[in-house]
Amino acid sequence: MGSKQEYILTVTKTLFLILLYFCAGQAVAQQRAQFTQYMFEGLIINPAYAGADEALSMSFILRDQWSGVEGAPSTQIFSAHTLFKKKQIGTGLLISNDKIGVHNDLNISTNYAYHLPVGQSKTLSFGLQAGLHHSMTDYGALGEYSNDPGLYNAAVSRTFFDMGAGLYFKSPELHIGFSVPEIMPKELQFNDSLAVKISQVNYFFFSKYRLTLDHNLDLEPNILFKYMHGIPLSYDINCSIVYRQILALGLSYRRKESLDLIFKCRVTPQLQFGYAYDYPVGRVSKLIAGSHEIAVNYLFRFKHDNVASPR
Repeated sequence: MGSKQEYILTVTKTLFLILLYFCAGQAVAQQRAQFTQYMFEGLIINPAYAGADEALSMSFILRDQWSGVEGAPSTQIFSAHTLFKKKQIGTGLLISNDKIGVHNDLNISTNYAYHLPVGQSKTLSFGLQAGLHHSMTDYGALGEYSNDPGLYNAAVSRTFFDMGAGLYFKSPELHIGFSVPEIMPKELQFNDSLAVKISQVNYFFFSKYRLTLDHNLDLEPNILFKYMHGIPLSYDINCSIVYRQILALGLSYRRKESLDLIFKCRVTPQLQFGYAYDYPVGRVSKLIAGSHEIAVNYLFRFKHDNVASPR
């Protein structure tokens, strides 16, 4: 009897985490994995960013959401993109793994972007994305009961083809982007009468502006709007202060979800590290713990074009 109660408790906790991740606070959830340091690696939200760094750029981001909570979301993402010598075509690769409880999503996509010069140091980019989305839910991991073969090692999985598109405008001071990274809704079919939607179309609008305070300091406010049908509009507001393009310290607010502290350091002209901590606020703050996010980026470029002069 005790083991049965433990099983029911485990199932309840798992379902609670999934519902909280997808639905809590009405505007908190995004069915596409979200990142606090989105402003440092645009490819994770917009395929038109491929090649925008004008070099081979490789990034890895590890996000541990609601740290210390069993079965809480954990996401890893790897991105790589580069620009062809003509500086008009960019290509990229994006691999992400998102796990929450017994549910796991693996995405692999390729990205293509065309960068059209529209003025001095200004570019308008058009991006396309295509790839595979593999979703699996392993109900067998919730418990092993030989008298219930329907629960023992039960797993539901399916692989989907997906596409995305985006627009991106870049100038030395202003960045604006609009994207739909996953155009095709997805659902898992359990039987003839039960189907669960695991993903819907997400829309992103991003804008960042660089304001030079003096020869050492820049101020970079930015905002990200996120919309998915059936969920109210959500947004992230961030403001970072940047010292000589080497150190950055920022503070973000994610609507009804968290206050976020962001730190970035450019160790060399090619290598930079980033860290973010999300402190939960609002109705969910008593139910979940904070989130940690680590980012590493390496640019295979050996010119000091983007490093401010010490003078």
